Amino acid sequence: MVSETTADLRRNAQSIDDQLSHRPLDLDPAGYFIIYLDRPAGRICAQHFTNTIDERGLALDPETGEPIPARGKVSRTPTQVFTGRTAKEICVHLFEHTEPIPVSQFSHAAYLGRELMRAEQALLSNSDYVQD
Repeated sequence: MVSETTADLRRNAQSIDDQLSHRPLDLDPAGYFIIYLDRPAGRICAQHFTNTIDERGLALDPETGEPIPARGKVSRTPTQVFTGRTAKEICVHLFEHTEPIPVSQFSHAAYLGRELMRAEQALLSNSDYVQD
């Protein structure tokens, strides 16, 4: 049996991730997060925004009733901003010290954990981070 090289493992993992990133998702009625890095402060930031979900499954701005675009710049004020030096620091604050927890779906919590880990890796390696 031939073992896969590290490069093969990375390539296969990336292929799996790329395929799974294109699956349909139910949006979390508790809202959504925009994750980014504040490099000068050495912090990972996660802005939380509320939304409502219409009968078509689209996220709507609760103030205007307009659909929130999936791409491009949206000018909204976050309801909360979570920051930390590590993914774990943000997750502990978000899930153990925030009431009510601004996440209502296990799939959304798992997604946040994955994205915050990716952001942490980018921060530590000084590489680019783009939220999936």
